[in-house]
Amino acid sequence: MYPDRVVSGMRPTGALHLGHYHGALKNWIKMQSELPCLFFVADWHALTTHYDDPSAIEGNTWDMVIDWLAAGVDPSQATLFIQSKVPEHAELHLLLSMATPLGWLERVPTYKDQQEKLADRDLATYGFLGYPLLQAADVLIYRASLVPVGEDQIPHIEMMREIARRFNHLYGKEKGFEEKAKEAVKKLGSKRAKIYNELRTEYQEQGKEDALEQAKAMLDEAQNLSMIDRERLFGYLEGSRKLILVEPQARLTEASRLPGLDGQKMSKSYGNAIALREDKDSVVKKVRTMPTDPARVRRTDPGEPEKCPVWQLHQVYSDNDTKDWVLKGCRSAGIGCLECKQPVIDAVLKEQEPMRERAQKYIDDPSLVRAIVADGCDKARKLAQDTMRDVREAMGLSYS
Repeated sequence: MYPDRVVSGMRPTGALHLGHYHGALKNWIKMQSELPCLFFVADWHALTTHYDDPSAIEGNTWDMVIDWLAAGVDPSQATLFIQSKVPEHAELHLLLSMATPLGWLERVPTYKDQQEKLADRDLATYGFLGYPLLQAADVLIYRASLVPVGEDQIPHIEMMREIARRFNHLYGKEKGFEEKAKEAVKKLGSKRAKIYNELRTEYQEQGKEDALEQAKAMLDEAQNLSMIDRERLFGYLEGSRKLILVEPQARLTEASRLPGLDGQKMSKSYGNAIALREDKDSVVKKVRTMPTDPARVRRTDPGEPEKCPVWQLHQVYSDNDTKDWVLKGCRSAGIGCLECKQPVIDAVLKEQEPMRERAQKYIDDPSLVRAIVADGCDKARKLAQDTMRDVREAMGLSYS
């Protein structure tokens, strides 16, 4: 069994905003201390919708990495790299495309949804149709076990699992697999070998899931097995053959939808976002000019916080005492809208302050960012090359 590993990426389409921080980056920062993590700039994915004008991709790439570092992603804990600097992603994408049914790509829910939302762009390209397959290659090439996503991305993870399963079925046909697996069983020692065979029988003949889990746990603890023998025994246990690609699991991110300045979801396209490292004066101006409850025409008019976008930001940034103060003060006209907005301004600026500080050294010396990414690309490519050696061999493309 391959070690647990987390993979996730973002498209470089402009400055990140606080919605990205609450929706994804906070989760990355938490996970980087729990498991090995690889986070990548998905610059090829940016081309799926911006292929006609890629001029901004390079600048956006470096700015986004600085945003990650500013938010608290730690290069000593996580591997940061650029997708296009690891060409094995493209090779695996190509090889997977040979055996992936066209209908699998056409049925992805976001395919038609994005075409409708981006109707002003010509998206009748293979790149756009095939981007879920490139996503699959991005994850499968690292044999990742977990992918942090929102609920809308679950169909993509399920397709990754189907692609891995199909690939293993088609190409996991190691010559003499059963004989090699039986030899690997003997290496467990007579006692463990007997238990393994009993659990395997219980799972395959009676469908006992607990037997499968017990056997997997035993294999995880076995210290005297090589990686290839361990892999064979996992495949033999489940009645399959050699496991070349790992089926990833979705790790749902915590529901932390940050509203924008107008109450809608924060998004650059809506013009309602606060950038991660936005200038202090600009933040103050944006929050101060936020729309409020339209019922409060005059300072003396009472309002209803539930109808006010500012209240939604209080839900994210304010403690219970402050929220009680807002509810009572707004409904009684005891506080004005500018007074109500001040705690939000203070909280946002407080959240951003360490981000600006962390970012400054990378802004002052861009070579630091380049070095982090170069090191990350080297690490990622070594892992990718390991997988591709197995993929090529399984597909009969490992010529000597």
